[in-house]
Amino acid sequence: MRIDLHTHSTASDGTDTPAELVRHAAAAGLDVVALTDHDTVGGHAEATAALPAGLTLVTGAELSCRLEGISLHMLAYLFDPDEPELARERELVRDDRVPRAQGMVAKLRELGVPVTWERVAEIAGDGAVGRPHVATALVELGVVDSVSDAFTPDWLANGGRAYVEKHELDPFDAIRLVKAAGGVTVFAHPLAAKRGETVPESAMAELASAGLDGIEVDHMDHDTAVRARLRGIAADLGLLTTGSSDYHGGRKACRLGEYTTDPEIYGEIVRRATGAFPVPGTGGS
Repeated sequence: MRIDLHTHSTASDGTDTPAELVRHAAAAGLDVVALTDHDTVGGHAEATAALPAGLTLVTGAELSCRLEGISLHMLAYLFDPDEPELARERELVRDDRVPRAQGMVAKLRELGVPVTWERVAEIAGDGAVGRPHVATALVELGVVDSVSDAFTPDWLANGGRAYVEKHELDPFDAIRLVKAAGGVTVFAHPLAAKRGETVPESAMAELASAGLDGIEVDHMDHDTAVRARLRGIAADLGLLTTGSSDYHGGRKACRLGEYTTDPEIYGEIVRRATGAFPVPGTGGS
């Protein structure tokens, strides 16, 4: 089985619609794909309706969190999307995305970059607006060569010149809320240092003690040494280890299935979940 547990669609900051994403996942030879848009489940219905035969969909979301001033992302799988407390927190994060992006545009203009909010909003479309949409506008203007190049201290990285904070969950609250909604939590790209400051290993231990299920190890932003270090941390803490592409369509240079999750780990994630079940494809629409 080939299993990719971290992808994004136009419901947040990917460039594939949810329907396109599942079709591309099947074409890439995946057996299981998780749709984990930022702080939203808005793409799940479309992805489910278009799910090709032979492909299983894992519903999820990537939750925006902050711990002692450091941003981090929490992948949440197979939770009940209608659980009210978790739904309310996701809505608070989404509602803060527009003023946050507008603030980044204002900072960029102060730095002499002729970016406009109208263009960023057009790029985002119906998705949850975020930094990748602002980064895409910078690429269009020739300020940076790629979306990844915008995520530096000069521009949009955590603490960067044009960075603006947003409402984010406390990760311990995120774990509690996802668990209460029957879901499973995995710390996304925990040592992706090029994105900005990362949490110390002591924080990972505390999150594990609070019920964290796993950490994402095999990821494009982790080199070989970092992956080995994370496997050691996971073994010490009794955490599951996952691998995934963090696919964003044409917005990032990563391919569906570039990194994958071991089928036994996937089976354990499914076993632990009680809020929702993986959806088997029946041919799509």
